Amino acid sequence: MSLTDLLAAQAQTFLALHPPAQILVLVAAALIGGLARGFSGFGGALIFVPLAGAVAGPQVASPLLLVIDFIMTLGLLPDAWRRANRREVGTMLIGALAGVPAGTALLAFAPQLGLRWGISLIVFALLAFLISGWRYRGQPKPALSIATGVTAGLFGGVAQLSGPPVVAYWLGGAIDRLTVRANLVVYFALSSVISGTSYVAAGLLRLDTLMLAAVVGPGYGLGIAIGARLFGLASETTFRRICYTLIASAGIVSLPALDGLLH
Repeated sequence: MSLTDLLAAQAQTFLALHPPAQILVLVAAALIGGLARGFSGFGGALIFVPLAGAVAGPQVASPLLLVIDFIMTLGLLPDAWRRANRREVGTMLIGALAGVPAGTALLAFAPQLGLRWGISLIVFALLAFLISGWRYRGQPKPALSIATGVTAGLFGGVAQLSGPPVVAYWLGGAIDRLTVRANLVVYFALSSVISGTSYVAAGLLRLDTLMLAAVVGPGYGLGIAIGARLFGLASETTFRRICYTLIASAGIVSLPALDGLLH
């Protein structure tokens, strides 16, 4: 078989797994998620995962976002590594080492319908948590850091939704904001490695996922770029409200009970 024939066969297999209509919805979800991430700094996963999971299944949506987001933020890692409190990051990663495999097992083996309902509940719960504005105000403590890592790892393994627990734990405390930002970048990069390893072991991260990331990823990047340009045109409060609305809309539209809307 020639290289041309091999590539044609691979493309045919890819399109059988991911038809053009599905890819268009995934690109649109990535664009909207990227917009939210770009202008408010959060919300990308809370928008993309439920929407993408509704059309392609959670077992595709979570590994896909893992690859896209890891690539998009890789350039931030060298500077963050120098600024981060690596001991604190390492303590939280101890918890992630337990939480991520547990979340991955749920993603790999739970019934798809039940999994989608579970992810929807997590999305709405995290949205309510974000709206509440609650932050941990104390100094980081090893037991709390590990517990936060377990929770974030569980949410990250099942749906790439590890952000809110970690941000709430670090952002409201007595740590300098530049250190917090660096901690977050390093934590998410290293937890992505843990997630990627777990996904490969569970058979969730495959060649077609990487191919799909190459197609969908530019939409996410474009959304981030546009969102970043929009930032500053209105108050931070306005952008947060827009982001909350987008998350709520994505969560409602992607509910299994409303499957006809995205198919």
